[in-house]
Amino acid sequence: MSVLVVGLSHRTTPVPVLERVAVADADRGKVLDQLLKAPSVSEAVLLSTCNRVEVYAVVETFHGGMNEVVEVLARQAGAEPADLFEHLYVHYSAAAVEHLFSVAGGLDSMVVGEAQILGQLRNSYNAADEQGVVGRTLHELVQHALRVGKRVHTETDIDHAGASVVSEALADAADALGGLEGRNALIVGAGSMGGLAAAHLRRAGIGEVVIANRTAANGERLAAALRADGVRATSTGLDALTGAVAEADVLFACTGSVGTVVGAEHIGDRAPDRPLVVCDLGLPKDVDPAATLLDGVRVVDLETLQRRLSDAPTGQGTLRAAEIVAEEVRAYLAGQRSAGVTPTVTALRKRAAEVVDAELLRLDSRLPELDGAVRDELAKTVRRVVDKLLHTPTVRVKELAAAPGGAGYAEALRELFGLDPQAPSAVSTPHSTQPKGEKR
Repeated sequence: MSVLVVGLSHRTTPVPVLERVAVADADRGKVLDQLLKAPSVSEAVLLSTCNRVEVYAVVETFHGGMNEVVEVLARQAGAEPADLFEHLYVHYSAAAVEHLFSVAGGLDSMVVGEAQILGQLRNSYNAADEQGVVGRTLHELVQHALRVGKRVHTETDIDHAGASVVSEALADAADALGGLEGRNALIVGAGSMGGLAAAHLRRAGIGEVVIANRTAANGERLAAALRADGVRATSTGLDALTGAVAEADVLFACTGSVGTVVGAEHIGDRAPDRPLVVCDLGLPKDVDPAATLLDGVRVVDLETLQRRLSDAPTGQGTLRAAEIVAEEVRAYLAGQRSAGVTPTVTALRKRAAEVVDAELLRLDSRLPELDGAVRDELAKTVRRVVDKLLHTPTVRVKELAAAPGGAGYAEALRELFGLDPQAPSAVSTPHSTQPKGEKR
């Protein structure tokens, strides 16, 4: 069983294609269920953000697993697998580990170094774990990746400016409007991205903010947080969008909804001489594309940012982050190779114990009159001798197995001592004992 990554991102895929494949939170469980029904897939995590859709899966075979994952993604997009192949990237085994660690470290983001990916990865893992589709392999891999991301942000200045797709979009808005200080903003959606937009607008000196959200309590919670920081802020429902848009200078939208939330009719009633910058970071889009045709409206979306940020320069923080990722990949793979020989070592010690027990029984049958104290001392001595004989080779084989190509040492042990080839799987303990198919 090995880890497979199948994905599409801003690096390989036009935004319209990403929009088709994007998985809304409400559909995540359905997609994970489809993945786990695939014959080759035993574990899965789905990561769907504003600029990537990736499946991390534990598969029995590379080609079988890849084809099954692509079929699920194509079904989600309402397309044929062939329509996606030219945009896909696929990583397997060690390359899959390196890719995930790079993603967690912010090295593969549209805005290099952005920290939001860590929270998104954690949420994706939690969702898969709650559904019972994460086992030991992905549990250990994702937890290690989260630690890598934290280390990158702690030990480098890769996120020194706190840049993100949100901050970049609002920077474009500020350029278009000649600054955001004293302006009016409308935030559609009170989720994590809406909260991040609110924080950036507050730091930019925004004059007033309206939060429009489907769930009133969540919108009011974000508005209250802004008021606590000295910003004039109110909340409203999505049924009041037209009036809210009419008073806004900048509209930020990122709701995670499947369909359009802000229609051209909501924007068309504005005074034509009052400019509006629309920052639409939804995937799929939250704002009707027809809005781009309206007078006085400028749209900043993921396609805009993709073009502008594709050639961003690489700094020293990025180079150091890449070094950390490489170090962590080597450490993780070494740990996995070492752990891979542990079941064989356990099987060897079990075999030795069985031999000792058999010989002591044989001694009892030959010398039944042997004093009990003497028998106990003989048993302790024999076990001690066996433990000492096995200690050095078993410790050493774990060290050797941690090196590249070290998997052969476990095989050599099984061959030399005639161990059951199935022994490793028999003594290993998975993260989750829930059988495949018994999903919550």
